[in-house]
Amino acid sequence: MTRARSLEDELRRAAAASVAEDAAAAAERFAAAASARGAVDVAYAVEPSPLGDLFLAASRRGLVEIGYHPHDLDAYLAELAGRLSPRVLEAPQRLDPVRRQLDEYFAGGRREFDVPVDWALAREGFGRRILRATARIPYGRTLSYRQVATRAGSPDAVRAAGNALGANPVPIVVPCHRVLRTGGALGGYGGGLDRKRFLLELEGALAD
Repeated sequence: MTRARSLEDELRRAAAASVAEDAAAAAERFAAAASARGAVDVAYAVEPSPLGDLFLAASRRGLVEIGYHPHDLDAYLAELAGRLSPRVLEAPQRLDPVRRQLDEYFAGGRREFDVPVDWALAREGFGRRILRATARIPYGRTLSYRQVATRAGSPDAVRAAGNALGANPVPIVVPCHRVLRTGGALGGYGGGLDRKRFLLELEGALAD
């Protein structure tokens, strides 16, 4: 009787696993077909990284969001649906270039990203100027908040620069971790200071 029950349990587990695998494969096929037919305006994926899982989203124009809190998936999707388009679908293959480049970056083999960025979620005006100036900070280098504000055309707008960087929708790719306080203190970071320190150490940008 015990052997029979054991066999029955194994068969049930195998059947459940098969159903799950079939469902995952079907979801991938559906996402690929929808994307190919132009039915997806925003694709998203959750990608593992040394910093924890990352929420990634891309519109037709380019990478639109990297989030450090994928457990808030509903909030991310609601924002994308409300601000960009309700046609949002999990479609990791649309994000393959970003995923690959992130893997290369964390492995130490990539110093800059060459994926297009969609600035739709970034604050307009000065906020976007700050992010564009930040995007030009080289790997392994840092600037102060005042220096970035100066490059964006408003040297006295240090607090506004910090606010714009704190709202950066595409961290890592737009490297707001490379902006420090005058004197070298870390300052703030939307993903938390531990992540900021990790990224700066990865790039060899922290002074001993």
